[in-house]
Amino acid sequence: MGKRRGAWKPGLLLLALLVLPLAACGGGSLDESDRAQVAGRTFVVTGASSGLGRGAALRLGSLGGNVVLAARRAEALEEAAAQIRALGGQALAVPTDVSDPAQVDRLAQAALARFGRIDAWINNAGIGAIGRFEDIPPRDHARIVDVNLKGVIFGSHAALRQFRVQGFGTLVNVASVEGRIPVAYHASYAATKHAVIGLSGALRQELRLAGADRIQVATVLPWAVDTPYWDNTANYSGRTPRMAMMDDAQPVADAIAAAAVRPRKEIAVGWKAEGAVLGAQFWPGLAERIAGDVVHGAQMTSGPPAPPTEGAIFAPQPTPATVEGRTRSRMAREAAAPP
Repeated sequence: MGKRRGAWKPGLLLLALLVLPLAACGGGSLDESDRAQVAGRTFVVTGASSGLGRGAALRLGSLGGNVVLAARRAEALEEAAAQIRALGGQALAVPTDVSDPAQVDRLAQAALARFGRIDAWINNAGIGAIGRFEDIPPRDHARIVDVNLKGVIFGSHAALRQFRVQGFGTLVNVASVEGRIPVAYHASYAATKHAVIGLSGALRQELRLAGADRIQVATVLPWAVDTPYWDNTANYSGRTPRMAMMDDAQPVADAIAAAAVRPRKEIAVGWKAEGAVLGAQFWPGLAERIAGDVVHGAQMTSGPPAPPTEGAIFAPQPTPATVEGRTRSRMAREAAAPP
């Protein structure tokens, strides 16, 4: 077990050596100097019950934003809404399954009824399944497409229709580095994140051709992040969910919030994400090989056995409704345990 645990580390070291010379910190964040651009404006955030969505919502609320929180867990949304109000912002919790277009339309109407306009819409909700492609049930693959791709399509549709009426607005679609470098054992997740990048690009073209220069579309590409995602993911790998070199959640959430205020075409968050995306442009075959080797070592040859589970992809689970996750601390405990 000891040898197998470390077998993937040369690939990880090579990845770091490749990306460090290219890396530039991306994403940025919001602070008190941005209050005038946030206060009184309305932000819809999906996947806001925990993780990156909750973190972005709290940051926008702390600067006086009107935040409309959407996710499946009503109680977790209300808790986040209470935090935002305590920070000085306004908040509205709207329980929503983004895979249902009627619920997404209801979300948009609720935001308009309460606040009168939508300044930015953040499509952040996402789920995943870990394991060999053929070991993951087809219905799990289909559910990932329903949430990660169709949910973004439905959210983008609702947002852009309103933005066209208003004449302004910012759409933020949260993709992933896996939308540029597909990763083994995350097949459906990687496929949907490629699709989100493609969708965002097509929407930018349509807006340019229409002369709608006050409507912008930003795509955010995080690296792997330690959020409750890893507690909620479906898992058919045979081992506990894990990933190498995960980022802290709040800085990535801050970058998502900043994209809603200072949008750019594509935002890779942090040096690992920025470097990996650039590496994929210059050395695509090598980047994919290294990424596959790293994930194989981290997920398939390390960690204790775990039974198959569909996680929270079909129904919410009672996992912590926090911004930061607990995967790295669990991995450290597992590594320290006797073989």
